Amino acid sequence: MKRILTRALTAAVTIASVAVLAAGQEAPPPPVGLPPLPPPVLPMVTTQDLLDGLKHPSRWLTYSGDYSGRRHSPLKQITVENAHRLAAQWTFQAEGMVIGRGFESTPLVMDGVLYITGNNNMAWAIDARSGRQIWRYRRALPPGLTYGAGNPSNRGFAALGDRLFMSTLDGHLLAFDRNTGRVVWDVVVDDYKTGHALIAAPLIVKNKVVLGNSGGDFPTRGFIDAYDPQTGARAWRFYTIPEKGEPGSETWSDSDVLPRGGGAAWVTGSYDPDLNLIYWGTGNPNPDYYGGDRKGSNLFTASLVALDADTGKMKWHYQFTPHDLHDWDSNHVPVLADITIGGKPRKVVMVANRNSFFYTLDRTTGELLVAKPYTATKWAREVGKDGPIVQNDGVIPPGGSEATTPCVPDFRGGTVFNPPSYDPALQLFYVMARETCAYYTPQKMEVALGRNFMSGGMRKLAEPDFSALRALDPKTGDIKWEYRLPTSSLAGVMSTASGLVFAGDNEGNFNAFEGKTGKKLWSYRTGSPIWGAAGNSFMLDGRQFVLIESGNTMIAFALPEK
Repeated sequence: MKRILTRALTAAVTIASVAVLAAGQEAPPPPVGLPPLPPPVLPMVTTQDLLDGLKHPSRWLTYSGDYSGRRHSPLKQITVENAHRLAAQWTFQAEGMVIGRGFESTPLVMDGVLYITGNNNMAWAIDARSGRQIWRYRRALPPGLTYGAGNPSNRGFAALGDRLFMSTLDGHLLAFDRNTGRVVWDVVVDDYKTGHALIAAPLIVKNKVVLGNSGGDFPTRGFIDAYDPQTGARAWRFYTIPEKGEPGSETWSDSDVLPRGGGAAWVTGSYDPDLNLIYWGTGNPNPDYYGGDRKGSNLFTASLVALDADTGKMKWHYQFTPHDLHDWDSNHVPVLADITIGGKPRKVVMVANRNSFFYTLDRTTGELLVAKPYTATKWAREVGKDGPIVQNDGVIPPGGSEATTPCVPDFRGGTVFNPPSYDPALQLFYVMARETCAYYTPQKMEVALGRNFMSGGMRKLAEPDFSALRALDPKTGDIKWEYRLPTSSLAGVMSTASGLVFAGDNEGNFNAFEGKTGKKLWSYRTGSPIWGAAGNSFMLDGRQFVLIESGNTMIAFALPEK
């Protein structure tokens, strides 16, 4: 496998950029006066470190920060009172990535080093004090990518021991030496030529590397896998689409659809160590818009599944959108918390879903506790025993018109993969909500392996088209406050124990809000839309840093030094 590995190629205290190098080509020497940074020799990341989550203030070891999926930093140096003083400390500019959405990943932080992935399976180790590159990797991807050609994003590393783990657009899982960026092993997860790809950050659970597939807009069968971190051997696989005769197969009218029924699992899940359950979202059934050949609820697509971490066996599931016809994946970060509902303490899992409903479920049993819209969707306004009670599917009937057919949210729905956050002290769930309007046109098409198979289309209207950062009460689903943004956004959210909420927007602003009220306290114009990325935070040399990715840039913020 060809790769590019360079150490400290270019650096500046404020801007660190990387040159585009051909595979196997030697790097130019560093600029005069800036010696190369040596490869760090760093402590091992243990399974106990991962269980401890964010207890160590200088570390951010998983995509969401810890197993709960809350993306809630315990740090308090940056506060509601001083957040307006935040200033950029350094900027890392990644050259060589495809122009477009840019970074969608969350960098891991450990022992003064950042590890971040970019689109087209590029990756870097970066000095957290200066933004200087330590090493870089770029995968030589094969021609003829299917899903990965249209969506070349990657959402981050996982870490265990002295290794990093990254999934690839051509369906591989890689293990790296964290100190040098050298590939230790490379295993095939599934065949990219049929439509499979891997873009999510893996999750380390009990000495296993857990990840899900992408490619549900192609005629593929979704899965969630676990691998041995030492050898790359697969430990188990859970298919999100049952085989003929298995439980759930009766919810598909045509069993021939099952081997290509979609249900990709392309967003990183969460884990409860006490229950030993992994919580993972599943995607749309395939084809996306035409359901005539897959009548029924189409289990286990558009669902949350709870899997035994040791075996991959499903303990329970909850389907958010039965028989989805709008490409409303349920690929969201599940958020775990302990709250009291109706006077009874509950272990819950919370999801702000693409179908525009917010859900609180009992994470032990899957029992539905709360379901309430968090947008103004006209698709459904309440949930019954069989799921949302649909009022309007957004398809104009024969003889109808847009004037007489209410529209429903576009294919990105009320929110997508961009991470939410939860503040356990304020007991508020923060989500970037989208208010949009679209009509859908289903169309029967002939299936072809390795080709997009959405079977129809969508037309989005110009209005409404905006987002609002919303704070939800997980006990009721009520909206406690919102901050409206001018256009629809796919930015993620991070909260902190000092009562702050950080969120970007489509205009390229990175903003800080008061978590209790939604008052905007600070804003920084990054220059590019913040797409999918969410902030993270760590302590270094006695200072709290906040990171955000915007386009091909990563920016570190902190309070001025005293």
